[in-house]
Amino acid sequence: MSTPQVIKSLTGDMCHPCIGAVIIRENQILMVERKKFPPGWACVAGHIDDDDPSPEFALEREVKEESGLDLVNYKLLFEEEINNPCRVQVHYHYWYVYRCEATGTLVRQKEELKDLRWVDIDKIHNLKLEEVWKYIFEKIGL
Repeated sequence: MSTPQVIKSLTGDMCHPCIGAVIIRENQILMVERKKFPPGWACVAGHIDDDDPSPEFALEREVKEESGLDLVNYKLLFEEEINNPCRVQVHYHYWYVYRCEATGTLVRQKEELKDLRWVDIDKIHNLKLEEVWKYIFEKIGL
């Protein structure tokens, strides 16, 4: 099992770098509902592990692990430190959020995800979103 990278936050606290993958296909966005904390719906996301050589490597790994899809293109939308707790009790995360294109057939990662589905972009706010994803969607104009 891999260990998440740890860096210092702007406040000097522990901080985990992580990625978020906003995967859009034909006016739909890929959404996941996790089994573990934090509750709610989100895009594919995860910690950057100690053995990940780059955020982009972690992005490709997380997309494949959680959805079964293969990335064909991605673009960094923003990077920012955000105060949002995770299941390992770290409150700060340095997010790299990407707009992604992917191919393949959806395969839900059953150990971590309750659900995985394409949702019409204009309906994502009808879902109970993870707090950090409310912020991210507002920041990127969704």
